Amino acid sequence: MKRVLISGGAGFIGSHLAIRMLQKGWQVRVLDNLSEQIHGSDPSSTSPLFASILGKVEFMHGSVTSRDDWARALADQDVVVHLAAETGTGQSMYFIEKYVDVNVRGTSIMLDILANVASTVRKVVVASSRAIYGEGKYLSEERGVVYPLQRSEADMKAGRFEVTDAGCSALKLMPTDEESRIHPSSIYGITKQVQEQLVMTSCRACGIPAVSFRYQNVYGPGQSLSNPYTGILSIFSSRILAGLPINVFEDGLASRDFVYISDVVAATLAGIESPAADHQVFNVGSGQQTTVLQVANELAKLFGRDVPITVSGMFRVGDIRHNIADLTHLRRTLGFHPQVPFTDGLARFVAWVQQQNAQTGDYERSLREMQERGLLRGG
Repeated sequence: MKRVLISGGAGFIGSHLAIRMLQKGWQVRVLDNLSEQIHGSDPSSTSPLFASILGKVEFMHGSVTSRDDWARALADQDVVVHLAAETGTGQSMYFIEKYVDVNVRGTSIMLDILANVASTVRKVVVASSRAIYGEGKYLSEERGVVYPLQRSEADMKAGRFEVTDAGCSALKLMPTDEESRIHPSSIYGITKQVQEQLVMTSCRACGIPAVSFRYQNVYGPGQSLSNPYTGILSIFSSRILAGLPINVFEDGLASRDFVYISDVVAATLAGIESPAADHQVFNVGSGQQTTVLQVANELAKLFGRDVPITVSGMFRVGDIRHNIADLTHLRRTLGFHPQVPFTDGLARFVAWVQQQNAQTGDYERSLREMQERGLLRGG
């Protein structure tokens, strides 16, 4: 198998994967709509990601919501890596039709073609998300393993941000494995859950091996510095360079599993090339927990800038408190181990950012949009 179609291949993960696969001798085709939110108004000059693949891959400008575009893109391909999606928890809560249209309907069109039209496709890889786990997995002394529901507004307005569960005196965070309960707390998470299930179910029925990767918080050189809806590293970095204050939501102790882009590419490539991955679902992360306040402080230190960092107590509807990936299945099945510790990856990211033009994007506007809709509260 040496011909691959990467939907969303001009994006952050997609462009890095495309370059790596080119290096390994693959023929790479990319289907991408070059969304202005990610690539700017003139992608050929405003998008380093697009520039990195331009002239190196077979590029098709098109949308995953178009059956004709999918039909053209799927022709004569061996592998499909389906990365194209609307991303971001906050924005998904009010652009609901758009998220469902792109993430769910767009995926269903691809699968409908594979189910009804003769095809050379022999493997499908889909990008899922840690967002499908909702608040994740915890251990209770009274009840053992529990999967708490979404946090209440009353608790968060009172400054009680940690996850609770009825009948439990205290909860201990556990890494989330692939067998954990799926109960997303955002529209984005719901669409990723459905997207994954569509691919895994339909491809099995069609006799096409499929692999799903539940990516954690992916970061690294190349991620958009102007898109205000995804990526706290980008948002914080842009504001630090502009000398603007940083607003850290909740009490600053919410945490994420940050995984470096090269590790994500390596895991994805292993899933493409290894038959052991067929019909499997994998978490892809670092397995390490880092708080949002740690991120803000470390970025300010690495940039050498003294900007106000305010822990505001504000919170977004749909946000989860913590997440850490259990990587046992990925290690045992594909022999994969993350190679880039967060401190090293963050230093590499900062070095890259310092070579870019400072961009503040529309962050303040994105906050106003959420506040006007009642999706950003407290503080």
